[in-house]
Amino acid sequence: MSNLIEIQTQIQKLQKQASEIKAREFDTTVRDIMAKMEAFGISIKDIQAASSKPKGRGRPASNAKAVIAKSGAKRKTAGTVVAAKYKGPSSETWSGRGL
Repeated sequence: MSNLIEIQTQIQKLQKQASEIKAREFDTTVRDIMAKMEAFGISIKDIQAASSKPKGRGRPASNAKAVIAKSGAKRKTAGTVVAAKYKGPSSETWSGRGL
């Protein structure tokens, strides 16, 4: 089994290889990006505008849910009485809906 020192040495070697590859491929990558920008008519301002837009992740919250969450108000269904669903041996009843 490898010990910690061997693993750290491997990590350092791999990080060095990664930085060498990155330096070697940097110029060609930039040229590829510039060529694609020119082909699609994209300017640097377009990229800056796109990166400054807020990221929409997930489903947007409905307005009612957002208001309830912000105000801490309970929903209308809280505290409503429902018919008993279960009955115990000593005639106690409950609906099975929790507290």
